[in-house]
Amino acid sequence: MVEADHQATFESIRNILEVYNAEGIEITTSTRLMSDLNIDSVAAMDLIMEIEDRFEIDIPVNMVSDVETTQDLVRIVVARLENRA
Repeated sequence: MVEADHQATFESIRNILEVYNAEGIEITTSTRLMSDLNIDSVAAMDLIMEIEDRFEIDIPVNMVSDVETTQDLVRIVVARLENRA
């Protein structure tokens, strides 16, 4: 059940990240947002807002600084969804 939640969340985040994927690389859980997708700090804030809207959650700014990979985003979103329940 938890693994399914992580996979579904990853798929949703991957779809959102496609907008930032100008080079068409394969987005995996280990994809690095800044170095692989060239997401800068401004784009990162746009991304976070889009994820917040998509999942109807709030992601505190202090958690954003810990995000390096797609998997980091998945972990934060799943944790925020679990806290909401």
